[in-house]
Amino acid sequence: MEKFYLYNTLTRQVGEFVPREEGKVTMYTCGPTVYHYAHIGNLRSYIMEDVLEKFLRYIGYDVKRVMNITDVGHLSSDGDTGEDKMVAGAKREGKTVMEIAKFYEDAFFKDCDALNIKRPDVIEPATNCIREYIALIEKLFENGFAYEAGGNVYFDTSKLADYYVLTGHSADELKVGVRDDVEEDGNKRTKTDFVLWFTKSKFDSQELKWDSPWGVGYPGWHIECSAISMKHLGEYLDLHCGGVDNIFPHHTNEIAQSEAALGHGWCSHWFHVQHLNDRSGKMSKSKGNILTVSVLREKGYDPLVYRMFCLQSHYRKPLEFSYETLDNSKAAYEKLKNRIQAIAEEGGVDTEKFNEYRQKFIGNVGNDLNTSLGLTVLYDVLKADMNGATKLALVRDFDSVLSLGLTAEEKAEAQGGEFTEYVERLIAERAEAKKAKNWARADEIRAELGEKGVVLKDSKEGTTWTKA
Repeated sequence: MEKFYLYNTLTRQVGEFVPREEGKVTMYTCGPTVYHYAHIGNLRSYIMEDVLEKFLRYIGYDVKRVMNITDVGHLSSDGDTGEDKMVAGAKREGKTVMEIAKFYEDAFFKDCDALNIKRPDVIEPATNCIREYIALIEKLFENGFAYEAGGNVYFDTSKLADYYVLTGHSADELKVGVRDDVEEDGNKRTKTDFVLWFTKSKFDSQELKWDSPWGVGYPGWHIECSAISMKHLGEYLDLHCGGVDNIFPHHTNEIAQSEAALGHGWCSHWFHVQHLNDRSGKMSKSKGNILTVSVLREKGYDPLVYRMFCLQSHYRKPLEFSYETLDNSKAAYEKLKNRIQAIAEEGGVDTEKFNEYRQKFIGNVGNDLNTSLGLTVLYDVLKADMNGATKLALVRDFDSVLSLGLTAEEKAEAQGGEFTEYVERLIAERAEAKKAKNWARADEIRAELGEKGVVLKDSKEGTTWTKA
């Protein structure tokens, strides 16, 4: 395993990344709230998380990455107020919440495919884990960290020694409105308390509701990520990822409830990606100033030009978008691909040269995921005095991390891998649907795969598939 140095939001410094178990990394990514299309600002975070996962694998780690899909519980304000974003999306489009969730989840992964973003090993919709949320909340009651008020269940932040461990500020400096407007909730004992479970006393228009020990209702947003992470990755987590706007209150609340339930430290390393801004400020769905992958395509940009645009900057620096800067990235990307395509694959691979430049790449990217310096090594390879076979071997090697589709075979391999992951994800979802006796959903999945030429064969050992 190569050494890797990464900034940790928890310690507020760059240090060597050392997972709990040698050679293995447990990684959790906050997924999308599927009420609208993802904009390219959202996708900057997913691109950088993708590079992080691929680089960890590149330097020898066995990575298990889990991501949630928020299809219930995320309100329009981080102050646990307003309408559920999924309900708002359903009203906007005259569809059911689950129709909205399916449509925008598919759209999100289509964008990910276009950007060569690898799908996580586990993708878990929030609505799949109601039992896990209830069990976690019951544990918080048992440990003295939860209370009921006004028909809802709250987490009591006053019981914590340091609620602000991730942000490093004091109670007097409470960051309100980090995402959108935050309103006061009179049921809370302390202004930083947050909802674990909403009951029927609130938001009667809520489509999705479940029985619980506290009444019919639905989970709060924050409880979802903690429970999903614990379900698939256990009581300890090596690496938690998200955008900087997740730091407070979402990730702060995740730490609070997870450690209160577990009775020990939970996640050792926090990775956050800075905002994408345009000249009017942060790109935000709530402000309406969003730009999608589809719009970029309509304007003639290969989505991988946007990936290149992101990799040219450091993930911890705010990035300002303009078409002028995107045009610069487009020109650089096309020139880079043309230079690579002009290389004749002559001679044998020079192992000494290959290892020399591979170590330079690892050293540069391994210094706080510096993708810009990683690209510099790639350009150095193209200028270096070495034969074509060695250059192309290095390009393919680096592109397993950068995922810019720099050679025709890399592009084809990425697409093939994404299709396999897509099929296997739906097969796993179908198995869960059958287990829950949701035969209609199981049939829908079989039909969807059939349309793509996938033939399923069920047996006692499980489900296998072939391409017709």
